[in-house]
Amino acid sequence: MVKIKPFAALRPPKEIAKEVASRPYDVLNSQEAKAEAGEKSLLHIIKPEIDFDPVIDEHSPQAYDKAVENFQIWQTRGWLRQDAKEMYYIYAQTMDCRTQYGLVAAASVDDYLEGRIKKHELTRKDKEEDRMIHVRIQDANIEPVFFAYPDVPEMNDIVKQITNVQTPEYDFVSDDGFGHRFWVIGDEALIRRITGIFAAIPAMYVADGHHRSAAAAAVGQEKRNANPEHTGNEEYNYFMAVIFPESHLKIIDYNRVVKDLNGLSPAQFLEKLRASFDITEKGGAVYRPSGLHNFSMYLAGQWYSLAAKEGAYDDHDPIGTLDVTALSREVFDKILQLGDLRTSKRIDFVGGIRGLGELQKRVDSGEMAAAFALYPVSMRQLITIADTGNIMPPKTTWFEPKLRSGLAIHKLS
Repeated sequence: MVKIKPFAALRPPKEIAKEVASRPYDVLNSQEAKAEAGEKSLLHIIKPEIDFDPVIDEHSPQAYDKAVENFQIWQTRGWLRQDAKEMYYIYAQTMDCRTQYGLVAAASVDDYLEGRIKKHELTRKDKEEDRMIHVRIQDANIEPVFFAYPDVPEMNDIVKQITNVQTPEYDFVSDDGFGHRFWVIGDEALIRRITGIFAAIPAMYVADGHHRSAAAAAVGQEKRNANPEHTGNEEYNYFMAVIFPESHLKIIDYNRVVKDLNGLSPAQFLEKLRASFDITEKGGAVYRPSGLHNFSMYLAGQWYSLAAKEGAYDDHDPIGTLDVTALSREVFDKILQLGDLRTSKRIDFVGGIRGLGELQKRVDSGEMAAAFALYPVSMRQLITIADTGNIMPPKTTWFEPKLRSGLAIHKLS
């Protein structure tokens, strides 16, 4: 069973919450972050390379030093203030008239290490190490990870009661049009009950933030090993997460563009595809996949429907049934020979939030040779894969809206 606890968050005063809150570090490149960051934006802490002109390497010692400096400045100026006691928080996000309500809590490092916080993706050591440096130098989890858990009716009722009765601490619409509301749970009896509810939940699932989760757990282990008086109750035994009930979450498509056709002409490529797919030309208008095992492809100014034939997928296997598995094996491996998709320079991944028009744009520009859009996986598929100890192929899930960083920060000491 999982263990969570309340914590005393470091967070902005309500009147500047919108100014401080930022998009996560990994959805903006340095130039985009520099253009987007206002004076008080957390981007100056999570992407400190933007404070240099010209922008410097985000992994340089100067950037890391600037991150620490800015974190201290934000606290000195009162742009981030620590709550006086440990509490839980509720964070609600609204997108396209759909609202998801998550509990902001401290999750257990032990639960991660012992597999009660379940993963569905592999991580890259270089990215883990980068996130570990940020946790080490700040002695804090600056950005939350995004977890899911099986719905618990009592917990849903508690959240509904709080959000219906209490005035939110924060309530704003970010520049991308998404709504953000944030409530504080300070009642001691309610805090104990929430902790007890989660103590009966067998597992939580990493939805978004595999590298941040791995880094936070690794730094927790480092701090344990360095503390001869370690008891297990120290704050570094926990890391910050926003935990959403499964039913609230929706995974959107995560699509692919490839730079070349491995020496094939478009006609030759189409002919090879026919071994695994029934192909229908859809013309110049954007075509979206109609369901599982149906793909859309944009090639040489035309959209196509690719319906996977039997044998291209295996509905009796949690990984084999995934469309991303079929596409990778039948197209990227057999025909295009791209190699390891996590490191190949011949492929790029495009979140569905950008729309299928972005795929067409990148092909029409000549940057890419072809684009493929996939039907999104479901939360139930994600949980099944995690429960069976399987790993999804890279870049399978895209969650939206992304958590805003800066509404709560968890200090490790």
